Amino acid sequence: MRAIVLHTFGPAENLRYETVADPVPGPGQVRIAVRAAGVHLVETMMRSGLASETLPPLPELPAVFGGEVAGTVDLVGPGVDPAWIGRQVVTSAGTPGGYAELAVADLASVHRVPDGLAYEAAVAMVVTGTTALQLLDVAELTSDDVVLVTSAAGGIGRLVVQYARDLGAKVIGAAGGPAKVTAVSELGADLAVDYNVPSWHKAVAEQLGGRAVTALLDGVGGDKARAAFELIADGGRYITIGNASQGDFEPDTEVLKERRITAIDALTLLIGRPEDGPAFETRALAAAGEGRLVPAVQTFPLSDAAAAHAALEARATTGKVVLVP
Repeated sequence: MRAIVLHTFGPAENLRYETVADPVPGPGQVRIAVRAAGVHLVETMMRSGLASETLPPLPELPAVFGGEVAGTVDLVGPGVDPAWIGRQVVTSAGTPGGYAELAVADLASVHRVPDGLAYEAAVAMVVTGTTALQLLDVAELTSDDVVLVTSAAGGIGRLVVQYARDLGAKVIGAAGGPAKVTAVSELGADLAVDYNVPSWHKAVAEQLGGRAVTALLDGVGGDKARAAFELIADGGRYITIGNASQGDFEPDTEVLKERRITAIDALTLLIGRPEDGPAFETRALAAAGEGRLVPAVQTFPLSDAAAAHAALEARATTGKVVLVP
């Protein structure tokens, strides 16, 4: 089969499109003919060789990245009912990696793709959609909230905007550049703004007409998070759901105390709750199958995985990045 292989940590161009041996499913496993493979920002960090306590351990090289896989079962391992062959499935735990034409997964990690849901959308929801719902569970939004979502055109951000809108909350989506702002507006945000424009947060404050943000879901970090924090009402919540800029921002503890703002690192909380994952995966796929949440997907051919990584690192993508063999 053809796959994307990393032999040396470093820049995106180190990802090579090569021929490797077909994987064989073991006991309790199925093999999936891959139709869509998700690309995660964390994988770009690992590809570069970045090691951190908050990241998965670096793989042994050569390596094939990508656990998010959707496709059709074409072979089953010992102990698995052959009736699975031909079924459309999705998993968050494909091995040796989803950046390939074939991948294997434990049957216990596999979900049926809901009828009518595209492979690309299924693979977007099984991790990105699941993470979004887990973060929203921590955020505890209500219809009374004024919600500000940064990185609102990203894979998670778009789903957060849709969810908050459907709750009846007032939703402000901040993203970088006119095209992304238009995409956020089309999601139904009450206000969509470009956070690359200087003093964007002051313009938001003016348009809120005396109201203030009660829940900031920050997916970007750095200076943009610092500016967004100024919009939070006393007694509001600052909820970290990502750090797309990889920039540093940590609210001053005295300011938090004085203004009674609750700071929640939702991502750290989720690391301690891995057992919740399968149930949230089921919920995320059902929400997409029913049309309640619609993920945005930007596809690249499998052979162009290096370009996909480069675009993701440059924040030049909209929605979930997906490789298509």
